[in-house]
Amino acid sequence: MRFSVYQESKIGGRKVNQDRMGYSYTRDALLLLLADGMGGHLHGEIAATIAMETIGALFQQLADAYIKKPERFLEDSFFAAHREIHRYRVAHGMPETPRTTIVACLIQHNTAFWAHCGDSRLYWMRDGQILARTRDHSRIETLIAQGRADPSERATHPDRNKLFNCLGAPNLPIVEISRRASLQAGDVILLCSDGLWGVLPDNVLTHSLQNNTIVRAVPELIHSATSIAGKNSDNVTALAMMWESGSSTADPNSITTNILPPGTVTTTIQSTLDADEVAVDGYDDSAIEKAIEEIRCSIEKSARITPRN
Repeated sequence: MRFSVYQESKIGGRKVNQDRMGYSYTRDALLLLLADGMGGHLHGEIAATIAMETIGALFQQLADAYIKKPERFLEDSFFAAHREIHRYRVAHGMPETPRTTIVACLIQHNTAFWAHCGDSRLYWMRDGQILARTRDHSRIETLIAQGRADPSERATHPDRNKLFNCLGAPNLPIVEISRRASLQAGDVILLCSDGLWGVLPDNVLTHSLQNNTIVRAVPELIHSATSIAGKNSDNVTALAMMWESGSSTADPNSITTNILPPGTVTTTIQSTLDADEVAVDGYDDSAIEKAIEEIRCSIEKSARITPRN
């Protein structure tokens, strides 16, 4: 694999940065992660950190060069992170469980798979066009889908900050998984928190990432979002990856994974909690199947609306 990747986060006008981002890769697999702790609940940054560490740890355990069942890995790792957040609350006697949105992308064999809970977004771009974007698990998106609100109301509707899906809620998360996406050289995958996409329209994101390297585009986009939002700026976080072919001109910022020794995992996901506080259990097939059945049942029930901030 060959790709370039860049990540950056700014606290904005908030007292705490509850966003987390990071990536890990082996010779044949790349995992991109971004989590946005929910400010309407206590210690969203803890939930975001636990989600990052849990999913990252599972990737390191299971990526024997690559992940054998990528869609199942994304679903199972989200469930595991959800359980770890609840375990942390019990262990520390917290009055309520911290919550976080999450978006993850797994790339291997020139194919991308992604999953999300909440309104942290993923964009798949090619030649300045958006080929795919995650659908926010929010009240306003539900209303738009039902024809009860116009897309132009996304930025002004009173329910725009209400989510019905996240990690850490009392109910199991609904893990929405993408179709398989075949990548071409020059394709860009952008993961970002609502502090970015809620301020900058999609055409600004695509224009910047088409006309600049990601190393230049990401800082400029984050600076623009924080400047426009001013003192009311949310945390602003973005993680972008540009896919490259073996025949493309080498970029000095490119990562070439075939030089890695077998079994090596490189990661930027940093641990800020004690290692024994975020244990990752092994889950057998029966436990996994039970969890999947529970989540499918929960989808059929009325969605619980959770305030975003």
